[in-house]
Amino acid sequence: MVKKETLEITGMSCAACAARIEKRLGRIDGVQKVAVNLATGKATVEYDSARVAATDMVKAVEALGYGARVAGETAGAAGEREKERAKEIKRLRAEFILSAVLSFPLLLAMILALANVDLPILHFLHNEYFQLVIATPVQFIIGSRFYRNAFRALKARSANMDVLIAMGTSAAYLFSIYNGFLVPAGQGPGAVMEEAIAKEVMMKELYFEASAIIITLVLLGKYLEAIAKGRTSEAIKKLMGLQAKTARVIRDGTEADILIEEVVVGDIIVVRPGEKVPVDGKILEGHSSIDESMLTGESLPVEKQAGDNVTGGTINRFGTFKFEATRVGKDTVLSQIIKMVEDAQGSKAPIQKFADRVAGVFVPSVMGIAAVTFLSWYLLTGDYTAGIISAVSVLVIACPCALGLATPTAIMVGTGKGAENGILIKSGEHLEMACRINAMVLDKTGTITKGRPEVTDILTLGDMPGNEILRLAAIAEKKSEHPLGEAIYEKGKTELGSIPDPVRFEAIPGRGIAAVTGQDEIYIGTRKLMMEKGIDTGMIGESIVRFEEEGKTAMLMAVNGKIEAIIAVADTLRENSKEAVKELKEMGVEVYMITGDNRKTAVAIAKQAGIENVLAEVLPGNKAEEVEKLKKQGKIVAMAGDGINDAPALAMADIGIAIGTGTDVAIETADITLIRGDLAAIPAAIRLSKKTMRKIKQNLFWAFIYNVIGIPFAALGMLNPIIAGAAMAFSSVSVVSNSLSLKRFRP
Repeated sequence: MVKKETLEITGMSCAACAARIEKRLGRIDGVQKVAVNLATGKATVEYDSARVAATDMVKAVEALGYGARVAGETAGAAGEREKERAKEIKRLRAEFILSAVLSFPLLLAMILALANVDLPILHFLHNEYFQLVIATPVQFIIGSRFYRNAFRALKARSANMDVLIAMGTSAAYLFSIYNGFLVPAGQGPGAVMEEAIAKEVMMKELYFEASAIIITLVLLGKYLEAIAKGRTSEAIKKLMGLQAKTARVIRDGTEADILIEEVVVGDIIVVRPGEKVPVDGKILEGHSSIDESMLTGESLPVEKQAGDNVTGGTINRFGTFKFEATRVGKDTVLSQIIKMVEDAQGSKAPIQKFADRVAGVFVPSVMGIAAVTFLSWYLLTGDYTAGIISAVSVLVIACPCALGLATPTAIMVGTGKGAENGILIKSGEHLEMACRINAMVLDKTGTITKGRPEVTDILTLGDMPGNEILRLAAIAEKKSEHPLGEAIYEKGKTELGSIPDPVRFEAIPGRGIAAVTGQDEIYIGTRKLMMEKGIDTGMIGESIVRFEEEGKTAMLMAVNGKIEAIIAVADTLRENSKEAVKELKEMGVEVYMITGDNRKTAVAIAKQAGIENVLAEVLPGNKAEEVEKLKKQGKIVAMAGDGINDAPALAMADIGIAIGTGTDVAIETADITLIRGDLAAIPAAIRLSKKTMRKIKQNLFWAFIYNVIGIPFAALGMLNPIIAGAAMAFSSVSVVSNSLSLKRFRP
């Protein structure tokens, strides 16, 4: 049985770590697919549970020197993760401040020396014993995290960013000890550096400031990066904030407040005004107005009464009601949405594959370049001081982190931004694919149209006024279960208020209905029904044809043996359908409408929506074939439908889009789910995809160009190790910050 598990991993410092864990997990027998995300600190694994257990995967990760555990799915587990993240940020801040305080005298000594300022304090600050005393705790106590992680990596016969930092700073630190304590002043390599500063006292050439300040800057970079990465998951925090913490449950006739985790299916729950609905369920007693904007985006509260469904996380505005819990815990709509967004944020886009391959060989390559740099300087110039400093610069400027964060941070922000706007994107792969769509197939009923027939026209043919026709028609159709009859009844109820029951009602299958109300005998239905009852239809054919050409269903209404009206009913367009189709066309996307309706009606509806390509009279089972035909023409096809009836077509398309609202949203069906049921969200999803991919490409470009330019400059001796350390520290921050700029985008 194929299962999917998420592992929380600690100790990863760069893309090389993620690549190594991914490679190790991928080699386990039974593991089918692995994606390790540096930004979230998680590994998503698909595996055969009959051949391997989650504990085996945890042990494999731990054998590499990293921490691992199976991720919890409850709100409590998510809260623990947030606490751990906050604790790590606090720890990094404290370490950075302490490191900065200790490093400042070393930095001041360097600045005064470079500025040729001859002050008595300079000689004290440049004293080798003083510098050793304040540099050592920075190197080995504050910087111990780099040594620990480097040791684990080397023990597992691999290398990561911590290895580069540990090697680079250790080289600068040990070289300073060599110059400061083993070589007499004025005799060390390059020791004439300070001669212009103090002609009488020859100072020793020390690089304690380089090792200490590099560690300080790297810690600052990690601190800022941790804050920025925390902001990339704000969408998840907002969604989790919608969840109620407790529920008022009636058990054994007594009301009691219990934790949300303790609610079980079948519990009777009481919700008072202003409270959140704790879980999904069905109202048993009472009525209320509920704010469902968290799901539908509609600001107006929705009226609810006995028999109606309610969704966990929505807010009860007015009235008290009791409901039965039908879905709890991870099965609620809100929990499914949160899980889907988390999965998407933990996934990888295909564009990341190249960066992963580079990250896998990055650190060993940099170590090789550093060694070649030192040997080249020494062999060509005889100056091993310059060789060591250049090699240190190479080690500390190289940054595999930026490569590892370029794609996942943008995907996290992009998918989170989508969730905020009611667009649930299942994975990074689908987010990337969405920007390439050039053909969009839209199902008619419930996608382009509302899926609910409405009365559009009442054409009077006799002396009876329109409101009287509507009253009689509504009475006649009150007992009808046909969607067209229900549309007439709803129209009458809306415009006239209370509608009485008919004296007699009869449904005539395939023809219409017959009813008696008061002294009136009423027939509503097809021309064939009227002919069977001997009612003259006269010259009404043209009117019926006109309504059909407009995509409407025309019904004749006879009262006491005489045709009095034609009532036209149609499934009307959604509010934004026409605008959405126009936007898609402007994006260069070909739009197709697919339906089982006859061609005349289908063309009429398509014309209203602005669609030229019509696939009519297509049975539900054949929709997938139509999608496949478009794909064979070389098109990147997206299919939008209700996510249930259109499942085969959604699966066949390159991108399946489920149009759903409220608790009916088919989260598991499609690659992209539009919670609010608004067709305008489709071009919005494409815009979001394009913007996110642009950010990813920018991130990858700067991550690559930074290393391509920075490493040669460092090797040529054109970068001070401190400048190199600062550049490395802020390269990751710049990538994450660029991804965070997506938050300002309004799709």
